[in-house]
Amino acid sequence: MAIDLADYEKGKPFKGDYDAELDKLQERLAKIQVAHVIHDRRSVILFEGWDAAGKGGIIKRMTAQWDPRFYRVWPIAAPSAEECDHHFLWRFWTRLPAGRNIAVFDRSWYGRVLVERVEGFCSKAEWKRAYDEINAFEKQQADAGTNIVKLFVHITQEMQDRQLAERLDTPWKRWKTGADDYRNRARRADYLDALADMFDKTDSKYARWQVIDNNDRKSGRLAAMKHVARTLEKLVPMDFPEADPEVVKLAQQAFGYEPKKIA
Repeated sequence: MAIDLADYEKGKPFKGDYDAELDKLQERLAKIQVAHVIHDRRSVILFEGWDAAGKGGIIKRMTAQWDPRFYRVWPIAAPSAEECDHHFLWRFWTRLPAGRNIAVFDRSWYGRVLVERVEGFCSKAEWKRAYDEINAFEKQQADAGTNIVKLFVHITQEMQDRQLAERLDTPWKRWKTGADDYRNRARRADYLDALADMFDKTDSKYARWQVIDNNDRKSGRLAAMKHVARTLEKLVPMDFPEADPEVVKLAQQAFGYEPKKIA
């Protein structure tokens, strides 16, 4: 079924105990990361979205209880001169996760069919060819055992303007905004066309797109984290090992350890 961004603009306020729900999700996600380590799995969690849509806020909360040894957040900016001398996917290969690891991409290879297309940083032939190249790239990763979760964080123009104004009004947030935000804002209609093509051509069975309505920050953050958790729990074994009998024996000798009885 076609993805229509207009279906993700309700921004319904979260009702309930946000902090309690957030804590519960963060613990759930922490167990999912441990399952990656125990079962030697690897995953990519990819975020695209409008400027000031709240991608960073979601990532910050999603990773809050993760062991930093087994995940990496990759903030993707414009390619360097060296990266421009290679195929556009070249710079992403070295950022893919090894076994037991999760790679989080704050923007991604979809820049080729979004900002590079809209702003004219590549030719029409290049961005049109990129859909097949991206699909092949993602299928290669899926076939090799890498789980792929793709999220697009959506906000309305009105909400984006409110967020941009807040960045200007808040001294410690001003570094997050610049002229690029307004250049991109002026071409929203062109980006909507590019997004429609992106969803249509790259929403594959092994790498589905999920749009997140982040017009209410609390609801959006929780929705994104729930989607990541639900998706990965289906793809990564969630059984955990019994305690090593030899280690249990050592604990008993060291401090009289007695296993807890689980009701």
